[in-house]
Amino acid sequence: MKSISRFLRLVCAFLLLFAWTSAALLAQEPGAQQRIAQEKDKPAPSDAKPDTRPGAQYSGMYTFLQEGEFVQITVEDEGHVTGFVSRYGDQESDRGAFLDQFFKTGKLEADRLEFVTETVHGVWYGFKGAVERGEGKNPGDEAYYILKGTLTESVTDANKKVTTRSRSVTFKAFPQEATPKPATRE
Repeated sequence: MKSISRFLRLVCAFLLLFAWTSAALLAQEPGAQQRIAQEKDKPAPSDAKPDTRPGAQYSGMYTFLQEGEFVQITVEDEGHVTGFVSRYGDQESDRGAFLDQFFKTGKLEADRLEFVTETVHGVWYGFKGAVERGEGKNPGDEAYYILKGTLTESVTDANKKVTTRSRSVTFKAFPQEATPKPATRE
């Protein structure tokens, strides 16, 4: 599981570096700024279809408990939700290590969201709440959507005793970075 997580982070870092480098090179091209401005003003192609699955607009990354931690939500067909929580370990054995906890179950009914994570190092999370509009002004803005509800953290100790703690939480959607469209060669 750790090697998959490291691999995914490496791939994401590579893609971000590639996108940044491509944008930087494109910006150095003569006339690139004008082409980029023209591309932005063009209407979306008619063959581009928005995702019409109910709740698909809620898919994305949201904050989690501490800075640097997040929850990834993907709404699939018929309200089935997949995703994971990526957080820092806080047990003696994993303190400071980055842990990914994939959803064991997840569902979305209208705006009601529930998920339970797999157990990692004796810890699992359950969330019950709703997806609401946040303070973001436009789709793709930070906190355009928020997850508001109750997060239950369950911890199993060395004696197999389970301790649970519930708290009210609000997780904000991360902003969706606009990716530059590829320039057309003339």
